[in-house]
Amino acid sequence: MTTTKHLSKHTLPENVDQAIIEMKTQWRTSIGDVPALMAKIVSELEKDIQDIEATQTAGKSAWPEVSYHDIANGVVSADTMALIKRRGCLVVREHFPSEQAKQWDRELVEYVERNDFDNQYRGPGDDFFGTLSASRPEIFPIYWSKPQMEARQSERMHHVQCFLNSFWKVDSEGKQWFDPNINYIYPDRVRRRPPGTTSNGLGPHTDSGALERWLLPAYQKVFRHILSGDFHRYDPWDAAYRPDVDEYVGGTTKCSAFRTFQGWTALCDIKRDQGVLFTIPLPAAMAYLLIRPLLDDVADEALCGVSPRKVLPIDEQWHSLLLRAKALIPDLNAGDSVWWHCDLIHGVDPVENQQGWGNVMYIPSAPGCEKNRQYAKQCAEDFKAGRSPDDFPEEHYEASWQDRFQWQDLSSLGRKAFAER
Repeated sequence: MTTTKHLSKHTLPENVDQAIIEMKTQWRTSIGDVPALMAKIVSELEKDIQDIEATQTAGKSAWPEVSYHDIANGVVSADTMALIKRRGCLVVREHFPSEQAKQWDRELVEYVERNDFDNQYRGPGDDFFGTLSASRPEIFPIYWSKPQMEARQSERMHHVQCFLNSFWKVDSEGKQWFDPNINYIYPDRVRRRPPGTTSNGLGPHTDSGALERWLLPAYQKVFRHILSGDFHRYDPWDAAYRPDVDEYVGGTTKCSAFRTFQGWTALCDIKRDQGVLFTIPLPAAMAYLLIRPLLDDVADEALCGVSPRKVLPIDEQWHSLLLRAKALIPDLNAGDSVWWHCDLIHGVDPVENQQGWGNVMYIPSAPGCEKNRQYAKQCAEDFKAGRSPDDFPEEHYEASWQDRFQWQDLSSLGRKAFAER
């Protein structure tokens, strides 16, 4: 197992270029034959890429779909479970009743209008997507509205999050890494994109660390089998060491939690040709991303476009193989939710003169580990004060807003999500 000297879990190395050069030297020594390892990775990924291409050529969605009612009743088929694990993403149909989702959408509008958000808004507070070729979606930096909190603390959300957590290998390396039946809060924002919008979308990328994925010792343990050259032992669903990973401090947007899946819930009907989410549904593609910079056509100090404190970009120059598997979400109804593995490449398609609204609430799955418990307890204090959570820019619009969701309105699940009993 390799480690890179002089690095901590919180602080960027003083000389990033030198740290990358040292890391590459160590990794090449540990792996041995890097081109041979890459050939194995490409061979395995190619099988899934061809399957995804064939599925979409036949006019079908590459996204697995499952009914909320099947999840709640424990009757999701073995074939569907296997497909979700292969693709690393899914649509949950009727996660919430359609009218409930549309009512939440109306209430969000009333909330921001009642509190004069348009005249308070100071523009985007983060620069997290600065390395991507396209623009930011229309993100509203609000966290504590009644619709958001009602969705987060609902039993229906808890059922789905536990189902998602179940795909992970929780016990490994002699330790249980998280409790799949506990879900902590990870408060995120909402997107509201109106009809008529023309948007460049958001280029393909991954979250949960960029430079960190190469340099942090904890991430090197996550990817230990790749770094030993034994790709066939690498399991993107193995939770070992993932709750130990921290992103470097200093950026305007980061993630202080371990999310088994990222996700959002549709608040209106959304058509697949209207600038929607896409993924590269290959959970093991992270192996390709990690090893690609070790090949001879990449400068010694470079990581194929990765920059400190920025999102990890995916582009045609370095990752054309993976981009063949691009898969748009299918048409969604209000109340459906979409989910993707924390390593999965994703982005937002461009749109010109969007037809209909594109409104969603971002709610991920953050299971029961100490890292998530500590962040949830911190979020409890932000919630009570109406502050923006610590992972996001310090905008704090809601501190004095009317009709903000209150602590006394929490259900039993809501209190548990904040690590309160």
